Amino acid sequence: MSEHDEDGYAGPATLVVDDVALPVELELRGHFQPIDGYYHWYGRIAVDAALAELVGGRKKACEVKVGAQSAAGEVSDPDPWGRYRITGTSTPPFTVPKTLEEVEAATA
Repeated sequence: MSEHDEDGYAGPATLVVDDVALPVELELRGHFQPIDGYYHWYGRIAVDAALAELVGGRKKACEVKVGAQSAAGEVSDPDPWGRYRITGTSTPPFTVPKTLEEVEAATA
């Protein structure tokens, strides 16, 4: 797998859990999985006390908003440093190049 096989985003986002909108910092990566035909995205959310209190270490459905884009996902267990994992399937909350021209422009 080369460095160009994954797409991603790092920066600010809004995370909506149980109808509560939280501003968060996160890092996401994703790739198309030809075996099941879906785009899978995943990452970590920076340590956030409000998120930890709201989620309490349990899996929770969420919505991730990055600018005008949004996607449904799931917040799951925190790592030893308190960063919660987030995953989703299908359209991610960040721009993914869809043509070779877009890929070349993104890597230029």
